[in-house]
Amino acid sequence: MKKLLLLLGLFSVGAYAAPSLDHQVFDAQNQAVSLTEFKGKVVYVDFWASWCGPCRKSFPWMNAMAQKYRDQGLAVVAINLDTDKALADEFLKQVPATFDVRFNPEGDVARSFDLLGMPSSFMFNRQGQLVKSHVGFYQDNAADYEQELVSLLKE
Repeated sequence: MKKLLLLLGLFSVGAYAAPSLDHQVFDAQNQAVSLTEFKGKVVYVDFWASWCGPCRKSFPWMNAMAQKYRDQGLAVVAINLDTDKALADEFLKQVPATFDVRFNPEGDVARSFDLLGMPSSFMFNRQGQLVKSHVGFYQDNAADYEQELVSLLKE
C-alpha cells in the first residue's frame, strides 16, 4: 500500500510542460547530472522502480537495444524513482543494466513527465524533441519499440 501511495503521490499533481531532456537527475555516485548530456543522440528515457514487475522484463530488452544501437547514436537512460537507493541497487544486482542509470528520488522529473504508469518510456530524436512515449512494457510489442528506435536513428 505504501508503494501505491508513493506512486499516486508522484503522479497526482496536475499537468506539466511537455517532457524534455532539460532536467537534473543523479548518477550512481549521487552527483547531479543533466539529461542534456545525451542531446545529439536518439534518447530512450525509461522511468522505473525496484517494485515494478514489468521493469524486470524491460531491462533485458533495453540492454539489447543499447548494445545493438549504441554505435549508431542511441542512448538508453533508465531513471529510478525509489526514495531508498538501496532498493534500486538490489534490483540492479538481480537485473543488471549495461546502459545509463540515473536516479530521481524526489520524483520531480517524473512529475514533469506526467507519468501514467510504470515503467514509462519516452523517445527523443537527435534534436532533443519528444517523438514517442509508452506506458508499460509489453514483450509482444518489443519489435515495434525497436522499429521506432531504428526509424529515429535513420533520421
